[in-house]
Amino acid sequence: MEGGWLTEQLSSLSILGVVLTMFSSMLAAAVFGYGVRRLRLRLVPAREAGERYQESYLVGSMLGLLALLLAFSFAMGIDRYEERRRLVVQEANAVGTSYLSAQLLDEPHRSRLSSQMIAYADNRIAMGLAEPSELEPLLAIDDRLVRNIWAAVTAARDSAQARGISASLLAAYSQVIDLNTERKVARMVRIPDPVLLLLYGFAAATAGVIGFFLEERYAWFGAAMLFLMLSIYVSIIADLNRATSGNIRESQEPMLLLQQSIRSQPPKVFDRFMSVETPR
Repeated sequence: MEGGWLTEQLSSLSILGVVLTMFSSMLAAAVFGYGVRRLRLRLVPAREAGERYQESYLVGSMLGLLALLLAFSFAMGIDRYEERRRLVVQEANAVGTSYLSAQLLDEPHRSRLSSQMIAYADNRIAMGLAEPSELEPLLAIDDRLVRNIWAAVTAARDSAQARGISASLLAAYSQVIDLNTERKVARMVRIPDPVLLLLYGFAAATAGVIGFFLEERYAWFGAAMLFLMLSIYVSIIADLNRATSGNIRESQEPMLLLQQSIRSQPPKVFDRFMSVETPR
């Protein structure tokens, strides 16, 4: 899995855990900044007239840059989510096309490939819905099914050539295998650790600066609410970064619709016009 130790640590936390960790880190940074400010006032009590304007300018600039980093990180996470969702639709289309292509073959190749594709679709749905601890045996089944499907396609070569569909049959099943790999890779891609470290580090630094410039006690409530909202936003980014264990996961609805369709259309369904004589 791409990413690093930070990605692994975040993946081990619940969403509530991410929110609490982020919130407590920012609050601690703000308290530290406040303590530094109090120490500074004791040592240097005098203040310049334009200091408040400089404080507002600095805090506003840091919040603006933090917003930019949050938007950039969120865009990376949502792009990876959309890619996974797009691949589910593409795979459903490819498996459906392959299943229909198999109906043009002679027996026993038609029935063999049809049953293999049904089993393949079932396992792919199970993989899409499985928790990380359940994936290993499903991956082994997936690898076995891919080998069996290609072996069945190889065995059906003569039948495909006799019917003039050899090239299209190979193209259809090659696309299924290609998308198999693409979906596996898409589920391993994560937001790089340096990006996450920059985001969390800058969020903590911004909280420290805010705490440094806080003077009134009532302002701490507003700061705490800001930290909480930022923590929730960061937790969404962290959830998008969990392809196999997050709450925001790509829908398997296209594959479920495909499963329903091919299970309702066994090979014999496509023989209904075979005995109809061509009118003279």
